[in-house]
Amino acid sequence: EVQLVESGGGLVQAGGSLRLSCAASGFTFDDYAIGWFRQAPGKEREVVSCISSSDGSTYYGDSVKGRFTISRDNAKNTVYLQMNSLKPEDTAVYYCNAGGKVVHGTSQLEYDYWGQGTQVTVSS
Repeated sequence: EVQLVESGGGLVQAGGSLRLSCAASGFTFDDYAIGWFRQAPGKEREVVSCISSSDGSTYYGDSVKGRFTISRDNAKNTVYLQMNSLKPEDTAVYYCNAGGKVVHGTSQLEYDYWGQGTQVTVSS
């Protein structure tokens, strides 16, 4: 059974940090790119960051560049999203996705598997 389980969300003050984790199982993790998406109430889901399977190259959405860092540990089948200098506008449910035929997919439609999400709330 394929599973993507996000964790690490919570409530933090503006300027603070959180590290999200995405633990994967049920598929060959090394062969899959991972993308983080987020969705705030009343807004469309947007790409946050992606990391490729082949060379670990990364992509960041404009709103998080310089503040967020994505990384992967293939030995642990886990991807991390380090979020620094958090802003109230970062408040959203964060989802991780796995795609076998994508490098840096900016649409969830490009991915094969999705997690249930973890809530991040940034207070001002």
